[in-house]
Amino acid sequence: MGKIIFIAPDKALYKMGQNMIKRLSLESEVEIYLSRLGRAVKLARSLQNDYVDVIISRGGTASLLRKENLNIPLVDIRVTGQDLAKCFHESKKKTGLVSPKIALFAFENMKEEVEGLSSILNVSLSLYKLEKKEDIFTKVDDLLFKDADIIVGGMSTAVYARKKGFQACVIHSGDFAIKNALLEAKRIVKGRKIEKKRTEMFKALIDYSTQGVIGVDDKGLINVFNEAAEKLLEIEAKNIIGNPLSTLFPFYSFHDLKEKNELGETKIYGTKTFLFHKIPIIVDEKMVGGMVAFQDITHIQKMEEKIRKDVGNKNFTASYTFQNMFGISEELDRVKRTGHRMAKTEATVLISGESGTGKELLAQSIHSESERRNGPFVAINCAALPSSLLESELFGYEEGAFTGARRKGKKGLFELAHRGTIFLDELGEMDASAQSRLLRVLQEKQFMRVGGHQYISTDVRVIAATNQNLVESVQKGTFREDLFYRLHVLSITIPPLRDRKSDIPYLARLFLQHYNEKYKRTFSLSDDAYKMLAKQQWLGNVRELKHFIEKLVVVEEKDRVKREDISHYFEVNAMAKEQEEQQSLQENEKEKIREVVTECCGNISKAARLLGINRSTLYRKLRKYHIKVEKSY
Repeated sequence: MGKIIFIAPDKALYKMGQNMIKRLSLESEVEIYLSRLGRAVKLARSLQNDYVDVIISRGGTASLLRKENLNIPLVDIRVTGQDLAKCFHESKKKTGLVSPKIALFAFENMKEEVEGLSSILNVSLSLYKLEKKEDIFTKVDDLLFKDADIIVGGMSTAVYARKKGFQACVIHSGDFAIKNALLEAKRIVKGRKIEKKRTEMFKALIDYSTQGVIGVDDKGLINVFNEAAEKLLEIEAKNIIGNPLSTLFPFYSFHDLKEKNELGETKIYGTKTFLFHKIPIIVDEKMVGGMVAFQDITHIQKMEEKIRKDVGNKNFTASYTFQNMFGISEELDRVKRTGHRMAKTEATVLISGESGTGKELLAQSIHSESERRNGPFVAINCAALPSSLLESELFGYEEGAFTGARRKGKKGLFELAHRGTIFLDELGEMDASAQSRLLRVLQEKQFMRVGGHQYISTDVRVIAATNQNLVESVQKGTFREDLFYRLHVLSITIPPLRDRKSDIPYLARLFLQHYNEKYKRTFSLSDDAYKMLAKQQWLGNVRELKHFIEKLVVVEEKDRVKREDISHYFEVNAMAKEQEEQQSLQENEKEKIREVVTECCGNISKAARLLGINRSTLYRKLRKYHIKVEKSY
């Protein structure tokens, strides 16, 4: 635990310090010593590694301690105008003179209040500046009796002045200055504790990081070099601390750290290849240092392989059943009854519905009630992966199938789903190649890995889902008709939330209860607020409603809100929707104009007649939409 050290240069200050420490109930936090000048410096040196947070002292002793550049903050008991006035008054009494000649011996920190007070108190003042302890002896020795009636200063000055036959007066600090110094020291202790905590947290992060971390100061000299950096670079920290960054990494200088490296860059160091990240440290818009973090590329590759292996070997299970499909509407009840019947079969299921209606929830429920409930439930979002990766994820690949392929190849999701269910979400996003291979799996119950030469049999039930109209996709030629009919054995549509109004207040109450528990609130909605929720469109369906309730619980300050408290949320949504619709109309108009102008081979008059507008209007719209007209003959 940190502590405060009070070094009093004289007995009077020592006793006053003891009394003030007791008055402020700081006995457990402050240790007081009687020592001055050189002896005080030795004492401070011996204590600076002994959990000392602050040193308090005064006068010349404080001045000497400050010059020692100790690694401990120093609080100076300031000499106030009141302290000086008392001393000057005492000097008049001791000399019996109305305007005595006073020689003030003062270190830098004692002379600030002096010059103004001398004229006010009618004293003749000569100031003798002290820089070190020895100056006291030489300057008193050089002083003639005609130059001073009395010498004023600290305890050491007064003791030596009296030895030389001068009258002397010691400047004493009052209770106010001592109290202020102790309170200031307490504030510093508190600040240092906070700083120590931050430093230890930072040190722990640096020391236990698996990345090499090197820090530099504002001169580009290395001041941080963690254990990981020692191991990766095979250099001991003691041999590199204090050297410029460029001596370690010739490709980096302090100036290079000004540009933060978001994605990292690969550099060769010795026989190894590292991924480097540069991080500038900015304080008040000025760069005061920087850090370089780096990892061995080989280690990253091994970790990636391990993660992929762990994910590939995980136990794919369904988490939800029909009991988790919450709602009281007839529409949802009809979906659940149909789902129960589908669960008793092995046929392929196609689930349709807008985003956020709970298509995967229904798919998991069907699996959980089917004969395959003890088998894996493997889900993949076909829209989340580029077409180049989708086939390898679904069907796996053999060793060397493509650049970067795993050495021993990889199982696809159809293999992992063997004797279970595979859920293909956003099926309408599949490209033609993946559709063709999926059709073969459905027809033949077998597939071939990418780069493979033999078929693998699989026993998988397929449940697919889409938020698109696949009939229209078939008509446009973007979705295979034969695949559509293979998937459309059993079909079920989940109605959007706006078409099952009675579920909205019911779900809102469930979500409200959940988020009240999560955020430790007693938030509630009035009846008219629930009615307002039921009237909204909820284009994002259950997901949007859930997020909206969470936002209310977090943002609203009242514990109970009414219709008028939440109406502005929907006004903003309506404006956004109107802007979106307007933008969509403009896009449609732009495409229509481009299509007609192209069909008319750039003939503006003919295009304007077909569009039902005059030529000047068409020219204006061409400029508005930046459509370039190219005539062809």
